[in-house]
This record gives sequence, structure tokens and C-alpha cells, in this order.
Amino acid sequence: MAETLRRVLNLGTSARSGEEDTAEAGPPLLLLGGPGSGKTALLFAAALEAAGEGRGPVLFLTRRPLQSLPRGTGAALDPLRLQKVRLRTLWAGFPWKDCLRYLKIRFQYPPSTHELLQLLCSAHEARGPAPSLLLLDGLEEYLVEDQGPQDAAYLAALLLDTAAHFSHQTGPGQGCGLIVALQTQEEGVSGDALQVSLLQRYFPAQCWLQAETPGPGQHRLRACLDPGGLGPRAEWCVAFRPNGEMTITPWPTQAGNLSLDKGSSSGGQP
Repeated sequence: MAETLRRVLNLGTSARSGEEDTAEAGPPLLLLGGPGSGKTALLFAAALEAAGEGRGPVLFLTRRPLQSLPRGTGAALDPLRLQKVRLRTLWAGFPWKDCLRYLKIRFQYPPSTHELLQLLCSAHEARGPAPSLLLLDGLEEYLVEDQGPQDAAYLAALLLDTAAHFSHQTGPGQGCGLIVALQTQEEGVSGDALQVSLLQRYFPAQCWLQAETPGPGQHRLRACLDPGGLGPRAEWCVAFRPNGEMTITPWPTQAGNLSLDKGSSSGGQP
């Protein structure tokens, strides 16, 4: 699913125009970052990107209902990018929730770990078209109740199995992608590091969001995408202005050359 997130991060850059859409779901991706690092905004933008491709519904799982569009994702609804679903005239006049239903982005809000597990275990009973993308926001909220590493491993494996089941339903050459967001804690928290290390075994592709020194009136992040050996590593600067507008540019060290060679950066984290 790294390519979907890469297209989201390339939004507004010159690299976007040269990209080609691919139907391959790719390996599952783990999106990591601290509190307020824009994980929900990027997940939501990924949902809009996948819906705009017109390959099938998107299933977005989160513990709490969204009361408004995550900040900075309005630009992802550019009519030129969503012309496949003919949203050019609809967006101006429809409430945002109606637009999401039109785009076939479906939200479900399991309030506990038990109910999330029940939802995933009953996925094979669901009627209608299988999702082309499965998103889970706030994985850490479902791991607080069960502290054992075996519980995290079971939930990760069940998410992968659910995505695999949806992929089987969508047919050859399609597949269901999987992106899961996890909130990380401060450096030096051993339990958090152990949990992340365990989850990385299940999610070979990862994207780290790291806070940087902001400019005047900005919240600035460094986004580092590692597609899990299926392509080059790349980095972006993600900035949120006071009005909530999200701007994304290539990281300064790679201006004019979006991709970084994996050997030129250290580890799996920026």
C-alpha cells in the first residue's frame, strides 16, 4: 500500500504528474508517529486517493467518529483527481459525509478490542463489494486493553487475514490494501519499542512521521516512506498551517530527486 501513500505525499509536487496508477495492493503498511503528527489526515487522504481510483469501496476503522474532515485533506478532493467518480459538480453542493458515501468510503467504529476482533472475524459474512483498501486508525487504542505481545501479534495477523480475504473476493490483479496507524511514544519507552518491533514483522512497509522545528505559524513534520524493499525510500516535508491547510513538499535534501536510496539513510526510522 506504499504506492497509494506515496501518491498522497506527492500531491502538489511535480513528481505527481509522472506517476502511473497501479492496481496492485502491495504489502501492508504501518504508519507511525507521535500525537498530533497528522496520521489521521494522511489515512483520510489515502482513503480519498483509493476512492478516486474507482477500484472499489474503502473501509475505514476507527474508535471514534470523525466530526469533520481531518485538517488539510480538502485538497485531496481536487475534481481533476476525482473525475473518475464524477465528483466535479457534487463536491460544491453536498455535505462532506454525503460525498464520502458517494465515494464509497465506509466508516465503522468498533469501541473496544473485543468488538474490533468480532468485526474482523465476521468479515467473510459481509455482503456487497469487497473493499479495495482497509484502514485502521489508532491501533494503540485497541492494544491498551491487552498488554501482552501475543495480543498485538494476534490482532496484526487478523488484520492481514481480513485484507487477504477481501483480496480474494476482489479477484486477480486487484487486491485489498491495508494501512494501519499506530501512535508512538517518546524515545526510550522500552514497551513501545518492543511493540513497534513486533508489528514491523507483520508490516514490511512503513511510514514514519517525525516532528521537526516548525517555521513561523506552522506545524512541520518529516515523512519517511520505506516501501519494504519494493522501491526506493523517499522523504517529504509535511507542514500544517494555522488554518489547517496541509502542504507537502519533497524533503530539502532530495529536491528535484524525490527518492532516497535506502543505503543513504539510517535504519527504518528517520
